[in-house]
Amino acid sequence: MAKKIILITAIGGLLWAYFAFDGQRYLSLDFFRDLYAQQPLLTAGVYFAIYVIATAISIPGAALLTIIGGMLFGLWTGILLVSFASSIGATLAFLVSRFLLRDWVQATFSSHLSTINQGIEKQGGYYLFGLRLIPLFPFWMINLVMGLTPLKTSTFYLVSQLGMLAGTFVYVNAGASIGSIDEFSAAGIMTPGVILSFLLLALFPLLVRAVVNVVDRRKRYRGYKKPRKFDTNLIIIGAGSGGLVSAYIGATLKARVTLIERDKMGGDCLNTGCVPSKALIRAAKSMADMQKAAALGINVGAPKVDFTRVMGRVQNVINTIEPHDSVERYTNLGVDCVYGNAKLISPWVVDVDGQQISAEKIIIASGARPTMPSIPGLDQVDPLTSETLWKLEDLPKRFLIVGGGAIGCELAQAFQRLGSQVTLVEMQAQLLPRDDQQVASFMQQCLESEGVRVLTNYSAEKFEFHADHCLAELTPSSESSSESSSESSSESSSESSSELVQMEFDRVLIAIGRTANTENLGLEALGIPPNANGTITTDDYLRTCYPNILACGDVVGPYQLTHAASHQAWFAAVNGLLGRFKKFRVDYRIMPQVVFTDPQIGRVGLNQREAEQQGIVVEITQYDLSDLDRAIADNDAQGFIQVLTVPGKDRILGATIVGPQAGELINEFVLAMKHNLGLNKLLGTIRSYPTLSEGNRFVAGEWKRKHVPHRLLAILQRYLGRNLKR
Repeated sequence: MAKKIILITAIGGLLWAYFAFDGQRYLSLDFFRDLYAQQPLLTAGVYFAIYVIATAISIPGAALLTIIGGMLFGLWTGILLVSFASSIGATLAFLVSRFLLRDWVQATFSSHLSTINQGIEKQGGYYLFGLRLIPLFPFWMINLVMGLTPLKTSTFYLVSQLGMLAGTFVYVNAGASIGSIDEFSAAGIMTPGVILSFLLLALFPLLVRAVVNVVDRRKRYRGYKKPRKFDTNLIIIGAGSGGLVSAYIGATLKARVTLIERDKMGGDCLNTGCVPSKALIRAAKSMADMQKAAALGINVGAPKVDFTRVMGRVQNVINTIEPHDSVERYTNLGVDCVYGNAKLISPWVVDVDGQQISAEKIIIASGARPTMPSIPGLDQVDPLTSETLWKLEDLPKRFLIVGGGAIGCELAQAFQRLGSQVTLVEMQAQLLPRDDQQVASFMQQCLESEGVRVLTNYSAEKFEFHADHCLAELTPSSESSSESSSESSSESSSESSSELVQMEFDRVLIAIGRTANTENLGLEALGIPPNANGTITTDDYLRTCYPNILACGDVVGPYQLTHAASHQAWFAAVNGLLGRFKKFRVDYRIMPQVVFTDPQIGRVGLNQREAEQQGIVVEITQYDLSDLDRAIADNDAQGFIQVLTVPGKDRILGATIVGPQAGELINEFVLAMKHNLGLNKLLGTIRSYPTLSEGNRFVAGEWKRKHVPHRLLAILQRYLGRNLKR
């Protein structure tokens, strides 16, 4: 600590001296020119020392000093002095940053440095080399930021010495050209050498970027021969949401598109995900409505569930929607649809069961599958997943669901309403782990009120199969989870203790997440290793390490949502086909999410949990739907609307709706955030009465009430009361 204090004091003293004694004049041309006229060698030494010190304490102005070096010492001497002075000074700044700030910054802002840390880990010095050639940040900022990374000091110096050489040449050359001007007139300036120097200075970033791209491209594609002609413009692997939208966009752009699918068109969403689950939820809601009909004065008797017919309708819904995603439709659009197992054998060639198809661009949209944990005995009890659930012929009497995320909550409520006795197990301290505790607690209370047994902080340890039943052994999760649960026990009624639970069940559903489908695609052989969860790493334009190979949807993440895949698909198709002219960065800031329980949960942007985790200060405004006329009339007055805004302003940072039709109502906030409409605009928008959408206006009104101009209203009150009787 003492060493840090001494170093901080020394740097502070230098900065104080710089400003106290007008240090700017020592960085000027006049100072060096006067000194150079008397003692050239001393001038070189003073210049070198000032350059090193200014760089070491991160005083901006390196470009000006470099140009001055060229004006004073000429091209080659200037390059020699600047090259070593800048590298030594940069290394000193690097060491100062590392010594004073690295541990604290890495601990506090690790998420913000993750991209740079990953770049250093994967590319090492080459990452810094790219920044030096094409600086995304100022020279001094790169020095400080690199000091916060694990990069070796020797690597930093050597790469900086080499990487800055081209830029040093350009700036010193510009200074030398300026120094050679005899008179500052049109004739003196408009010489070929001066014009060429300034032209080179202006074009340098573009030229370097072009050279780096060429070198990088040759490095990446080394060992592969690019075909002279291609079979098609675009190959898309996977005909789920991402693949279908990419194919549609490609066909719209008049590209020749080949779409490869190994199973069913439409992917998980149509066949085993969104469509069948929502059809099942609709049947379950009808059952719940009939059970609640007496509260509306309607006697319907005892409703009975015909599970076979329920599942039959689910299949009918799939069959009805299926033509929207069919081979026939996309063939009519001009897409060549191919069935088979796709495998990349080069950056431009895909093998489909022995048939090789070449394309200039390839999009991987292979989707994801349910994650299956390694639990002893699980294979003996014939576990269900969100893919195999739809083959059920009989309604399980005792239904165990492992996983309290969106899928687990939706299906737990649906099967409970259809007549199963459901137990929902979540290993974390709350259901819906990504949502606010208030939201999770509300949802848990709703599920428990309908008879669902909820166990948080529990995980499935072992399964056993017996002749007449199955047995699950549930154990408390980690100690940290238990502590977290105890903190929230006041708001949650979940069963959560340190006791082992053994329970009998008939069927079990595993809903703990999804794993990207990247096996047998040939990615490892191409040098595109998947992440731990199977996803493929892409840049902001959805390009893999091969710029002509892109990816979208569940195979990329970070959202495993149908509309997120469709959103990414547009960027993948456009960037793939038109990227050489214009690229578009994917924007995830405004991504709505809906949990289709009853009540529904809709959210967009930040919630309280995320704001706290990211250290973002927000203002929270909430409106209770128990006060909404239409909700009262519908006998469904439960839930709330919560909006996060910039403190003191109406700019929306995020919104969460818990209540009826939340999935529809949240879209107003999506539109508002997309087009920068604040709460004042929502408040001033007329809505039909009585509708649930009035709730969005009322929450804006709640915000407005907290920000009324009290002084102005006091003046208005006095004005209006001037003629009233006292």
